[in-house]
Amino acid sequence: MLSFKQTIAVGVLGAMLAPAAAMADTPDWQRAVARALAAKQTYPTTAQMRGEEGTAKVRIFVGADGKVQKAELVSGSGSATLDKEAMAMPARAGQLPVPPGGAAAVIVPVTWKLL
Repeated sequence: MLSFKQTIAVGVLGAMLAPAAAMADTPDWQRAVARALAAKQTYPTTAQMRGEEGTAKVRIFVGADGKVQKAELVSGSGSATLDKEAMAMPARAGQLPVPPGGAAAVIVPVTWKLL
């Protein structure tokens, strides 16, 4: 039986302007979004067993009420399994912190690394 120790790091690269939305440029809000997503992140077993690591960047569109409106893969991790997990995280989070100044989008890099 293989044993894996995992470290999962989630960080915010920066805010992007969503169509007809305010710029979400407050670092506190970006960190709060990153924490909410990190709570929903898992390391897929198949990716662990294959030794897959990487960072996917996901653009998340957040409504003025904090609900996730949609997500887009900005850049892949090099693993289809990890990319699929990155795209599933915003839907699992569902409700994120309310963006200051109205609807916004943020790019979140999601990293998986085996130790």
